[in-house]
Amino acid sequence: MDKVHRASRTLEITILSAENLSLNRKSIKKNAYVIARVDPTNFGSTKAGFEGGSNPSWNEKLALDMSFQTRFITLEVKCKTSSGDRVVGTASLPLSDILGDYTPESCLHFLSYRLRDSRGEKNGIINVSARVNVPVESMSPAVTENPVRSGCSSSWKQPALGVPVGHQKNYYGGGVARGVPIWS
Repeated sequence: MDKVHRASRTLEITILSAENLSLNRKSIKKNAYVIARVDPTNFGSTKAGFEGGSNPSWNEKLALDMSFQTRFITLEVKCKTSSGDRVVGTASLPLSDILGDYTPESCLHFLSYRLRDSRGEKNGIINVSARVNVPVESMSPAVTENPVRSGCSSSWKQPALGVPVGHQKNYYGGGVARGVPIWS
């Protein structure tokens, strides 16, 4: 199999913080942590936060390898309790929020997502920063011919990305919020 078929990208995601976390409608006190999941076998986790209560702060960077077919990353906030680890809330991060539009692929994005508990009810917000890094050997010639951070936009060529671009098919089954502020 050649490099094109094995090519992958690395998602650098920094789990910054969460807001208004609760478990059974009671604010959590401590021990919250986040699992960022590409698929069932590929994930990363923060350490449990012992401070911050229902507004924990982690500021932990995770690096996850993912294929070019990956469309979503699942963010799952959990809390360690005396009866085991419990899910506080889950959010899906569509890669279209990081890739796409007219921003370079390695651009850092700051995003916030609404967490939903197992009943589908709102249960806080998670704040992250993320970027996708593509290995140089898997980039197209248009990307590798660009000067590296020369500061001259007139010498920069639009890269040909390794993801389908311009298709009108909606892969996500509906509208996707793009890191917009959330008010209660």
